[in-house]
Amino acid sequence: MNVTELFNEHYDALFRYLVRLTGDSDLAADAAQEAFVRLVERPPADRHPRAWLFAVATNVVRDSARARTRWFKLLSASPDRAPMGDVQPLPDAAAESAERKKAVRTALDRLSLKERTVLLMREEGFAHHEIAAAVGTTTGSVGTMLARALNKLAAELAPTSESLR
Repeated sequence: MNVTELFNEHYDALFRYLVRLTGDSDLAADAAQEAFVRLVERPPADRHPRAWLFAVATNVVRDSARARTRWFKLLSASPDRAPMGDVQPLPDAAAESAERKKAVRTALDRLSLKERTVLLMREEGFAHHEIAAAVGTTTGSVGTMLARALNKLAAELAPTSESLR
């Protein structure tokens, strides 16, 4: 039986079991997903994949509970070392940031789908040959496409005389 068939046949029951086990649907979804990832990475040697999936998912939940307990003990012992969230920006800085994000989003939306794709894939660290395969072009043309897309984006984001007032 392949992984897709196993997923279709067992995921719902595994998820329900994990929700009942943990009382947390997010943790249950994560544990079920991890069980199927492990199934793909290291399929069981025996002929009982359903039992194997339930055992793996149960172990994932146990490991998660142990990790949370360790974190709680560590943080309780040294509350001054607890990670802190980022300092919230001042309202004017937050508004300015939101404006910049909106301007970039608008500028990106004005690019073609192919131009957006090459830019965003480059920003995610993809190599030119990977980008070429994704957009259906040659590796040699990716550099040209990137340069053109960057020029269009820069033109869209260039300050206008109105924005400088």
